[in-house]
Amino acid sequence: MSYPNLSALLEAIVYLAKEPVSLDAIHKALPEVGRTELQQTLNQLMEYYRAAERGIEIREVADGYRFSTKPEHHEILKQFIKSQIPPTRLSLAALETLAVIAYKQPVTIPEIQDIRGVHASGVIKTLLDKKFIATAGRKEVLGRPILYKTTKEFLIHFGLKDLSELPSMEEFEELIKSHAVAEEEIVEL
Repeated sequence: MSYPNLSALLEAIVYLAKEPVSLDAIHKALPEVGRTELQQTLNQLMEYYRAAERGIEIREVADGYRFSTKPEHHEILKQFIKSQIPPTRLSLAALETLAVIAYKQPVTIPEIQDIRGVHASGVIKTLLDKKFIATAGRKEVLGRPILYKTTKEFLIHFGLKDLSELPSMEEFEELIKSHAVAEEEIVEL
């Protein structure tokens, strides 16, 4: 079966998918279309949405494709979203713990506590509940503590293609400091 407008069909598939959709998943849905043709058409769509008059784009995120708003609109869109639904809020402790896991994974609770200098079990439970982290087996040492790693949900939430897109530690420290200042301003209101 041939598709008269493959570009429109791929656009609809990427739009409809709740999570980033992989080339493999698209190929399974359209097995008669070659992977090369699918990739070329996706690349053309990505280029089309890069145009300045477009407010959205197709990005590669977590080994798949998804629609995303363009960075130059983020500040206005943040204000819009704040008026729509409450955001997923993470405490400073949760952000710090998540950073340790992201940069040191796989990592155990005792290792996290050694780095942060505070108890981490409650924060780990919160991050597990929000599906930002998952277990990654057990460390082969005495007591066999559980190892933790970040998840695909973490990549999606923070808009990362993969872990190589994590900011440097210095950039992350600045982010945490600015988050703490913002939290203080909210408390003062």
